[in-house]
Amino acid sequence: MRKQEGRKRKLAELKCSPSKLVRNATGINLTVNDPYPNHLPPTSEECRAVRDDLLAFHGFPSQFAKYREQRLNRLSSEDEYGSTTSPPTATVVSPAESVLDGLVSTILSQNTTDANSQRAFSSLKSAFSTWEDVLAADSKCIENAIRCGGLAPTKASCIKNMLNCLFEKRGKLCLEYLRDLSVDEIKMELSRFKGIGPKTVACVLMFNLQQDDFPVDTHIFQIAKAIGWVPIEADTKRTYLHLNTRIPNELKFDLNCLLFTHGKVCRACTRTEGNQQKKESDSCPLLNYLRKS
Repeated sequence: MRKQEGRKRKLAELKCSPSKLVRNATGINLTVNDPYPNHLPPTSEECRAVRDDLLAFHGFPSQFAKYREQRLNRLSSEDEYGSTTSPPTATVVSPAESVLDGLVSTILSQNTTDANSQRAFSSLKSAFSTWEDVLAADSKCIENAIRCGGLAPTKASCIKNMLNCLFEKRGKLCLEYLRDLSVDEIKMELSRFKGIGPKTVACVLMFNLQQDDFPVDTHIFQIAKAIGWVPIEADTKRTYLHLNTRIPNELKFDLNCLLFTHGKVCRACTRTEGNQQKKESDSCPLLNYLRKS
């Protein structure tokens, strides 16, 4: 009886999922929402090689260490039953920030430096004791609190609108219910908020909800094109869809953090106008992967 119910559940998931698997001529499983089904890179092997080379060169970025700890802790907890391996050594895991904190922090990180966005978030939390206070505040007060992060009027409007819509829908300012939803359901929920785009949603999924997603910022977009993981004519939206299809889930988090970090400090693997490569540096660990032009 249980087996029959399990089969029915799997069939229902396949029917409802927007990422049904198909096979191309090479026999590789691809999802139907891959905009470049015939563009084979990156392969699993290429993803792992780039991850390993960047990890050896940079080490794991300290700014993402707490999220990695939380992810590893969740994975070890899920593996508790049915695992044949010994339990991992107990580690001190940083307390997870709320999903709402993570969303607002991501909004404030748009089009500014990490230092400025962190200052803006700290200033906002210092100016208002609760998110309810932010919702009740005048937009100008919110703008003043986050001005150091840049684009204050736009970001204040986005935050205010999001909090208002969330309160109208849920009756309270909390996004923890997202932890019980599927990735597709989470994307649908967050995309309802005006000003919340795919990259912001993907960041919340990866960092705050420990889901397997691969946000594409400017740095990752440039590197993906430079090393041939997407066609030259690709845009950020199609790059996001293609890379999420091709990159193995177990590599997405580390690879994303490492590519982001590398893109901020290295100019050898980004491109300028006319698809001309910038001056290469012998210290870049991705030189061997660069697309030959």
